[in-house]
Amino acid sequence: MKAVIPAAGIGKRLQPLTLTRPKVLIPVAGKPILGHILDKLIQSGIDEITLIVGYKGDMVIEYVRNNYPIQVNFVDQKERKGLGHAVEMGLVDHDEPVLIILGDTILDLDFNQFVKSNKNIIGVMEVEDPRRFGIAELEGGRVKHLIEKPEHSVSNLAIAGIYLLQHENLLKKAIRNIIDNNITTKGEYQLTDALQVLLDWNEEMIVEKIHACYDCGTRETLLNTNRHLLNHLTPEQLSFKNTIIVPPVYIHSDASVADSVIGPYVSIAQGAVVERSILEDTIIDETAHVRNAVLKNSLIGQAAEVYGTDHSIDVGDASRQNLG
Repeated sequence: MKAVIPAAGIGKRLQPLTLTRPKVLIPVAGKPILGHILDKLIQSGIDEITLIVGYKGDMVIEYVRNNYPIQVNFVDQKERKGLGHAVEMGLVDHDEPVLIILGDTILDLDFNQFVKSNKNIIGVMEVEDPRRFGIAELEGGRVKHLIEKPEHSVSNLAIAGIYLLQHENLLKKAIRNIIDNNITTKGEYQLTDALQVLLDWNEEMIVEKIHACYDCGTRETLLNTNRHLLNHLTPEQLSFKNTIIVPPVYIHSDASVADSVIGPYVSIAQGAVVERSILEDTIIDETAHVRNAVLKNSLIGQAAEVYGTDHSIDVGDASRQNLG
């Protein structure tokens, strides 16, 4: 089965980290967001992937080619006109099933069962404020209506960033329909609107409830995802000089840690150096140096240098922060 992953976004809400790389390559629990998604897809039997790239797409291509032997096609979305437009660029006129999954979304889902279905499925989860999401309205267990970011609540089932469609060519036709007729929501061609076209064409859809959906689009959701994934990692026996480890944590085998207290919920990537520091609820990226620091709820970029004490800070790649 083929999967299409839109991964062209800039990730403005994760600046300064995304000033130098795309959002999908931001690390969480030991690997980039995209890496978690690709691992799950490959484990579920997906044998072809089309990645829609855009902002700093060359970095995405390099990461995938260096780490994944599976067949991956790359499509450059030069103009970002909405999720529907992005997905359409990755579709062809084949009458085969296709899986769509957002490139910044990590899902708590049994992918193996999901992709084996012979039905059109939309992943959903219950939310408190439906106005922020695409929403599915049901009738008799089937999807009756889909609406993007409704002004008034018609359902609390938010679309959770994964879709299984049994006919790739029909989905492509539906997206072309909204583009040709200039059907937009808030100025963009939305996948939700194209799926509504399929419903209007009498295509049946059902929903699959997702236990948890982590969109990784803000620093808060990224750190929350880091917590969740670390809670599900197999604990390792870690020992560093004069260091206390408070699990769960992830520390790469090539990282250097000494004279520190690490955890809970800390990820330290390859080549990072941490000395005389106390870290909690923090992500330290590759080759970063943290010394004499107290950090909590923090994001430290690649090759960044942080000295001194603070409580919450974001430092971009190759930046230096002396906190005194």
